[in-house]
Amino acid sequence: MFNFRKNEKNSTSEEGQGRVIAFMNQKGGVGKTTMAYNTARALKEKGHKVLCLDMDPQFNFSSLFGYDPSVHNQNIFHLMINSVRELKSLHSGALLSEAIIKTDTGVDLIPSGQELSGFELTVAGINSPRQLVLKKFIEKNRLREYYDYIVIDGPPTLGLLVVNILCAVDGVLFPFIPDSFSEQGLKNIQEVLLDIEDMGIVQTPKNLGYIPNLFETRRKQANEDFENIQSTFPNAHVFEPFANKANFAKSMSCGKSVFDFQAKDYKELQTQFLKMATEIEEQL
Repeated sequence: MFNFRKNEKNSTSEEGQGRVIAFMNQKGGVGKTTMAYNTARALKEKGHKVLCLDMDPQFNFSSLFGYDPSVHNQNIFHLMINSVRELKSLHSGALLSEAIIKTDTGVDLIPSGQELSGFELTVAGINSPRQLVLKKFIEKNRLREYYDYIVIDGPPTLGLLVVNILCAVDGVLFPFIPDSFSEQGLKNIQEVLLDIEDMGIVQTPKNLGYIPNLFETRRKQANEDFENIQSTFPNAHVFEPFANKANFAKSMSCGKSVFDFQAKDYKELQTQFLKMATEIEEQL
């Protein structure tokens, strides 16, 4: 069990339950990791205690926080495997208190690693529900009691890792680029959500909304694709589009958040992420 003193100023909700959210899209290159990173920073700016959880074997989310696998050799794969009693022969010496990285941003991180790509094969033979490994890990370590928000960056796939994420979270956000490929990725994730609902073993996570990213307002096709996606998911919340701006791209190429810049041209992006964080708070 992970024990440390709770920060009273950034304490969790009255119910003692932090919220778990994930950023998902089957299609890569839609800015999923970028959105997760900046939203986590926005939640921290609003006074919340935030934990970021990287569930993508490529560990790009972790890299944004300066994660170096040669220095930190414990990651979420080891922690999850250690939480499964049936896999005792594979347990490592990884400790949650040592695996959590206190980053310079004020946001905590549990990093990913390439080992996570073998998760599905590793848990294939267990009798306990393979879909609930992540959920039980979070519960066993009482992470919701110590953090107001746990922000998960998921992989651009539809395998068991994605199912584990969707079974563990309260809500899901769907970044996308307005095009037909991204639309199909969104549809595929929705099918997985329906499968989870049919299983009936957990409460289906709330669709917190779609996040249009790298939006080209002056390009006719982008506007048409955007309208088409809106009509495909008519009852879902759609956040204000993030325009394809040079300063946004610059922040990510530098491995930084928009909150790391003081220049005036970043204020608009900061305000937009803070507004999105507020909408997430209100929905959960």
